[in-house]
Amino acid sequence: MSCYHPSIEGAQHGGKPLADFLAYAKRSGAAGAQPSNYHLQGGKLFKSPKEIRNAFGDAGLALDGISAHCPIWVHTTAWTGSPTIRPFIPADVAKKSPAEIEKWAENYVLKLLDLTAELGLKVLPMFWGVAFGWELASGYPWGFWAGPGYDLIKEGQERFVKKTKKIRDHARKLGIKLCHEIHPGTAAMTAENFLMLVDICDDDESLAVNADPSHCWEGESWETRFLMVGEYICAAHVKNFTIRRDLPLRTMEPDWKDRAMQFTDLPSGDLNMARYVELLLMVGYPSRYCALHGTKTAPLVVEAESAHRDLDSTSANGIRYVKDHLLITPAAGSFEDGMGA
Repeated sequence: MSCYHPSIEGAQHGGKPLADFLAYAKRSGAAGAQPSNYHLQGGKLFKSPKEIRNAFGDAGLALDGISAHCPIWVHTTAWTGSPTIRPFIPADVAKKSPAEIEKWAENYVLKLLDLTAELGLKVLPMFWGVAFGWELASGYPWGFWAGPGYDLIKEGQERFVKKTKKIRDHARKLGIKLCHEIHPGTAAMTAENFLMLVDICDDDESLAVNADPSHCWEGESWETRFLMVGEYICAAHVKNFTIRRDLPLRTMEPDWKDRAMQFTDLPSGDLNMARYVELLLMVGYPSRYCALHGTKTAPLVVEAESAHRDLDSTSANGIRYVKDHLLITPAAGSFEDGMGA
C-alpha cells in the first residue's frame, strides 16, 4: 500500500467557491485537497468547522491542510510598506498604516490557527514574508548589509523573532506546525536560512517546512535543501519547473511567459519527481504527517502552475501523474534480502 495519496493545493483555484473547487478536485481524481484561507472565508470571518467538514464529506475528500501563504506574507511584509500585500487584503484595510495592517494580519492569522485546530489539522503550509528587508531578499549586489550604525541581518533576526512571536506561541499551544515554503524573496530562501530561523527562535517546535522542489533554481538543489531540513518537513507540494537557457533569472519582467524560470506540468519539467517523493519518504515526511493526523497516508499536494497551459487542465494532469507514477509503496526491506534464499 502506498504511503501517499494525491491531493491539490487551492490557492491557484481561488476563483472557485469551496464546493466548486472540491467538486473539481474530486473529478480530477484527488483523494484530498488543501484549500486556501480564502476558500474558507464566510460568516463574520470564516465558515464554521461543521460547514467546512460537511463540504469535504459531501465531496468525499480528505482535508489535507490550509494554504495560508497570502495572509502570512502580508503579516511579515507589511512593515516594509510594500504594495505587494494589497492583492491579499480588503481595500479598506489596505488604506491603513503598515503597523495597522500588520496588526490586522496577525489577528487574522491567529483566528485562522484557531479554525485549523478546530478542524483537527496540525499543519499550516505558508511562507514568512520579507522580515529581513528587500535588500537581503533581492540579493542586493553590493552587499553592505552591515555598516556604520546598522546591521541588516541582526536587525532582521530581531525583527523576525519579535513580529512572529504571538503567531508562533499560538501555533505551538495548538500543536500546529507552521510549514514554511523555502522560497526566493521570503524570510528563509535557503535551507541554511531556515535553520537560522530555528536557531534564533530557540528551536521553536512550531517552525516546520513545506517541501516544494520547484523553488531550488539559484544554485541549491532540492536534494541538498531537503536533506538539510528533512526532519522539519511536515507538508509537501508537488511541482515542477524548467529553466530557459540564455535568459536572466533575475529580470524586471512581469509576464511569466517571458521569464527564464517557468513552472511546468509535472511530467515535462527538469525535476525527476519520483526521486523527489522517494527523498520525502527517506527523510520521514509521510510517517511524520501520519503521526500528526492519525492517517494512513500523507498527501502529495499538486500545485501545478503554467504560464502557457490552462490551469484547470494543468492541475488535473498533475493529479493523474501523481496517481499513475508517484504513489510508491515503501520497501519492506532490502532488495538483497531474497537473493540466494
